[in-house]
Amino acid sequence: MTAQLKQLRDKIDAIDSELLKLVSARADLAREIGEIKNGTAYRPEREAQVLARMRELNPGPLENEQVARLFTEIMSLCRSMEEPLTVAYLGPRGTFSEEAALKRFGSVVTSLPCNSIDDVFSKVEAGKANYGVVPVENSTEGAVGRSLDLLLQTRLKVCGEVALAIHQLLLAHHTDLARIRRIYSHPQSFAQCHEWLNVHLPHLPASARINAASNADAARLAAEDESAAAVAGKKAGEVYGLTVCAENIEDDPSNTTRFLVIGEQEVAPSGRDKTSLVTSVRNRPGAIHELLAPFAHHGVSMTRLESRPSRAGLWEYVFFVDVEGHQQEPKVSQALRELVEKAAFLKVLGSYPAA
Repeated sequence: MTAQLKQLRDKIDAIDSELLKLVSARADLAREIGEIKNGTAYRPEREAQVLARMRELNPGPLENEQVARLFTEIMSLCRSMEEPLTVAYLGPRGTFSEEAALKRFGSVVTSLPCNSIDDVFSKVEAGKANYGVVPVENSTEGAVGRSLDLLLQTRLKVCGEVALAIHQLLLAHHTDLARIRRIYSHPQSFAQCHEWLNVHLPHLPASARINAASNADAARLAAEDESAAAVAGKKAGEVYGLTVCAENIEDDPSNTTRFLVIGEQEVAPSGRDKTSLVTSVRNRPGAIHELLAPFAHHGVSMTRLESRPSRAGLWEYVFFVDVEGHQQEPKVSQALRELVEKAAFLKVLGSYPAA
């Protein structure tokens, strides 16, 4: 048994040595590319193509998601040799926004936690961060209104998207639910776990659910109070030293939040892209039909339509639209040209690889 174990470990050591050589060779090539090309080291379309190719080549036993994480970290390391990146997100440490940033950029970046979504936009607009990661919609609770409002105003572009499965935990200093007198969390998380909290903590009145700026901030507050708990993610519990009272307490097991990556960058086609835009219609009969007609006419699939008050006048609305395809693709480009003629307002937020 010992001889067989040593033989297997020797094989692993040989593979590790070969892996190190190959990763070092990849890093050297990335450094050469950085010396040749102009512009940012982060190329969303290229990284999306690499991850898609690795998923296709994956022979197992690692799952595709694990393979994607592995190569995201490799690309993060190689990218840092070209240009160190700073990524802003809604903080503090331990938020789902931080998890989304890690999923997209890997860990070899400078993280910049921000106090609000507004602050994320401001840091990128001021050049204090290369990119920002902001939540835009949840599969259970719908759109994040503040992100949409800021996308309408900003000069920044949407450079990418991240779909993150959201698993909520009940965290405290102990596991005795009867001792809990108050719960902290973000309003979205409270809404995502509403029924579970009603069933498992019936002794708590509605006033005991206290809103926090983020899930991580909720964990921080709970860490300061023996009689409090937080609804937050696993990472927040680890950061603030809390015990897991219950896992996966979200009412919808498929609960997912979509995040957008914002920056100055125009992203080239990857082969599997989305285009996001915001538009408004003239106040006349059939205006909404006219708005959608160019996409139908050119065979462009719409994946999202969200209305928001325009803030320009009472009962005036803008529409946030996501379509399949890149704005440089002929059918998308033609549809957008027709839409310009019909819409009262049109702003293309960006084209980027689909998550």
